[in-house]
Amino acid sequence: MGLSRKRKKELRKLQDSANKVWQTQQVLVGEAAGIAREASRQLGNYSREQVAPAVQATYEQRVVPVVQKSAKVSRDVLEHRVVPAVGGVVGSALSVWDAANDTRERLASGRGFSLPDSRSFGKKADAYSKKATKAMSKKLAVLEPQRSGISTGSVIAIVLGVIAAAGVLYAAWQTLRADDELWVADDPLRSPDE
Repeated sequence: MGLSRKRKKELRKLQDSANKVWQTQQVLVGEAAGIAREASRQLGNYSREQVAPAVQATYEQRVVPVVQKSAKVSRDVLEHRVVPAVGGVVGSALSVWDAANDTRERLASGRGFSLPDSRSFGKKADAYSKKATKAMSKKLAVLEPQRSGISTGSVIAIVLGVIAAAGVLYAAWQTLRADDELWVADDPLRSPDE
């Protein structure tokens, strides 16, 4: 059964309309992609110009002082409490060791036991404790932490950038997703007599 001329003409008009809609949709998709690219670029600019400086300023105003204060307090406790105490203990131990060596030498030389001289014992203890304190202070000064790697502000800026990019991609996906009523098939319509 063949189609009448009228039906063929109507089908060609329908095919032409469908092709025009298809071309219009392709232009629309191209423009939407361009808008998504521009939005992504603008979001990157906004992140660089507005968000990153705000995050950096907040980091420098709130986090850095707390970290510096805690490091200063820790260093102060270490230098003024721990090192002198350890230095005193080490100095006392060295002076006891020195007194034991003196006693051993006296016994070996046949001079016998005698009471240790408290003044010389105290002077030696002070000298050893000062020496040990200085040595430990020098070693601990070398152990101060070196800054390296990425800062907290940079990590926060990166996370915010990733979230913003995800939002742009989601908006683009919502714009370009397939709706059955809006999209036409990929192949252009053919007339039935071909």
